[in-house]
Amino acid sequence: MIEYLFSALTPLNILLALMGVAAGTIIGSIPGLTATMAVAVLVPVTFSMQPDSALILMGAIYTGAIYGGAYAAILLNTPGTPSAIATTFDGYPIAKRGDGDLAVSVACLSSVFGGLVGAIALLLLAPPLAEAALAFGPVEYFWLAIFGLSLIAALSTGDFLKGIIAACFGLLLSMIGISETSAEVRFTFGSNTLLGGIETVSALIGLYCIPVLIDLVATPDRHLKEPEQTRGFRLPEAMQEMLRNKVNLVRSSLIGTMVGALPGAGGSIAGLVAYSEARRSGKGDVPYGEGNPGGIVATESANNATVGGGFIPTLVLGIPGTPPDAVILGALLVQGVRTGPTLFADGANIVYTFIFGLLLATVLMLPVGLIIGRFAYRAIVRAPKAGLVPIVAFMTVIGSFAIRNNISDIGIMIVLGVIGWIASKRGFSVSPIVLGLILGRIAEQGFVQSWTIGDAMDDLWGQFFGRPLSLAIIAMTLVSFIYPFVPQIRRLFRPATAEPAPNPAPASLQKIGADLVTFGVFGAIGLVVLVQTAGLNPEAAVFPRTIAMGMLVIVAIAVARLFLIHQVIDEPSTGSTSRRISVPAIMLLAVFAMSTVGFALAGLLMALALIVPAQHGRISGTGATTLAIAVAGIILVFTFGFSEILSVPLPPGQIF
Repeated sequence: MIEYLFSALTPLNILLALMGVAAGTIIGSIPGLTATMAVAVLVPVTFSMQPDSALILMGAIYTGAIYGGAYAAILLNTPGTPSAIATTFDGYPIAKRGDGDLAVSVACLSSVFGGLVGAIALLLLAPPLAEAALAFGPVEYFWLAIFGLSLIAALSTGDFLKGIIAACFGLLLSMIGISETSAEVRFTFGSNTLLGGIETVSALIGLYCIPVLIDLVATPDRHLKEPEQTRGFRLPEAMQEMLRNKVNLVRSSLIGTMVGALPGAGGSIAGLVAYSEARRSGKGDVPYGEGNPGGIVATESANNATVGGGFIPTLVLGIPGTPPDAVILGALLVQGVRTGPTLFADGANIVYTFIFGLLLATVLMLPVGLIIGRFAYRAIVRAPKAGLVPIVAFMTVIGSFAIRNNISDIGIMIVLGVIGWIASKRGFSVSPIVLGLILGRIAEQGFVQSWTIGDAMDDLWGQFFGRPLSLAIIAMTLVSFIYPFVPQIRRLFRPATAEPAPNPAPASLQKIGADLVTFGVFGAIGLVVLVQTAGLNPEAAVFPRTIAMGMLVIVAIAVARLFLIHQVIDEPSTGSTSRRISVPAIMLLAVFAMSTVGFALAGLLMALALIVPAQHGRISGTGATTLAIAVAGIILVFTFGFSEILSVPLPPGQIF
């Protein structure tokens, strides 16, 4: 083993690991640029390298990109990568109260620890963990997705019924397009745009980032609270948080390693499962979801542990554990490296040098991540709102386009963002929608395959509930669903106090009416799905029909509860309505203009136009000119970087 360690520590490999971590962190921090894209863009560079050096570079890019997604999650409430979804739950509230620098340091330390656990597991436990991953069949993947959805109970304690309805809506969104189980077209209503379905990453950007932009322009308040004095990296405080969450840290890293070893699961599921367990068992002065650092510890340690965990089935079985692993596997095959059980014996010099290189890259992520994170935090905190809004808006647009090189994805992203903003104001959390969207395809594939097998064996009940591993996941799911309601359940069995807690005042007729309209919309969506599934074959219809029927039942219960108790949970909005409307309106106009004037010019004009609603108060002519030049310069740099460095084909227009 010592010779492989020294092979990994050559000056070239150290330089490649350092460059890979830095490049991956920067790319992962940009909304829309996933870890898969970060690896795929730089794969051609590795073809002239030795296989071990190529693996070290790609592994470093991968682990850096997973961590980089935490920056946007914490500072912009937008997951830079899908694996950082749960980082937004506590990271952004921490940043809002002025501790974004602490949150970034906690994320970096957690990512390094989780990455080391995953890499050590790859070094020591690869063959047995790969065999354990093979024990997961379709029904286990289905229940694993349901386990991820159990996080709804923790995220929607304000209004659990609205959380379930939102999750059902997300599940139905994931089924638009061509069915992966039967290849049948469904829920497109004749639109070619929807044939490819709702692109997950662009949908995440819309649901999380667009509502933030809409609210940013409405008031003159700063985006994040600026600290009164420079506080550095705040490592001592971050280390204290790590020690306070040591059990959470170790548990989440192990969860990330095991979930990463499951082919196709990925960092988003690992982060959600780890967050669910942390919230179920965690305690602290600040509740989870309102700025508890334990939420960042859980998510970031878990999603970085999936890097090493995902390489286990990739290298041992030749089955990619995550999408970036699939890209790396393809690059290895081009170089003539054959993965499989014999790789650890026949290609020991390659695989063990790579593992030690991955450990090296993870360690290097600590200084690199802290430095880049500090720069990102200071830049976003100090940026004027009139400069931040147009730049972030452009990043969402070009990031959404870059995933599939499809302008329609930008329009869908903006529309979903508006839906997300409206839903949040009516008390429907965006996070359950995202959970449904992320887990929908996994749940449907597992459900349909298990249903088909059980039906053929005439044992549906045994197929879904007769396997020990499935029963273990079901038990964990029930605990996750019930645990957030334990305090309410305990109160039911306590003796009545002399002074019962006062009931909240009944909601106004206007609020009740607004909730009824919202429930009516979701009910109509459920009915439309039922009508549409009538013409589909059983494999394509069974899962959406089940979800739609469940959604209608929950809507009916919510309406009945509304009439009985007259209570409405919503989020009032303050500030300028016209400024809010202008953000999606300007962005949609830019999308329509792209076919005429080209992507680059339309994006630049959109950014300059967004300065107007984002600017509050008077600004001098010199100040306005300087601001416009700065915004235009940054937009042009991003445009050049995407088109020339990342090779994203930005479409020209009919005129330009």
